Amino acid sequence: MDDAQGSSKGFILASSSPRRRQLLGDAGLSFRIAESNVVEAARKGESAGDFALRMAHEKTLAVSAASPDAIVLAADTVVECEGRTLGKPVDADDARAMLRMLSERTHTVVTGFAIARAGAIVESARVTSRVTFRSLTEAEIDAYVRSGAPLDKAGSYGIQDWGEGFIVALEGSRENVMGLPVREVLAALARHGIAPRLR
Repeated sequence: MDDAQGSSKGFILASSSPRRRQLLGDAGLSFRIAESNVVEAARKGESAGDFALRMAHEKTLAVSAASPDAIVLAADTVVECEGRTLGKPVDADDARAMLRMLSERTHTVVTGFAIARAGAIVESARVTSRVTFRSLTEAEIDAYVRSGAPLDKAGSYGIQDWGEGFIVALEGSRENVMGLPVREVLAALARHGIAPRLR
């Protein structure tokens, strides 16, 4: 496990996502990082929201089992467009296909998060944002994919990088689109004794 923003034996982020790490650090939290190694695979007929919440549960429980004395947070973010759940692209062609689908459409970004202790879920929730893309040209899509930026992101774009230029409307939390609804997560963590350090 790596230390991040200081060290706290009592709080673990069950994610290797640099965006979640940054958001929690910027919020003033100290934590350790532990990857869950849970395989992300949707079940037949599973909605985007159900999938995201189930993944958050499975990830946090996997890490909590190994660190029962800690508070463990996990999250999973997916995009839903035209009834399809979009996770991270498997390759550049998949990323291009996702971006073509999102072009000129409104889609939903869902983050499920879960908090566990001693191998049991103590709190979980899902948070939804709605994002509308302008029309994207093939040249824009190709340049963005060639940059490598979309390849580790649900829906193949990041609101924190130049993918933000594709967006014409956003309803809900911007941080949720990045991968972690900070306000809701901080409120939940506070109920379990995890609070930002004094600055």
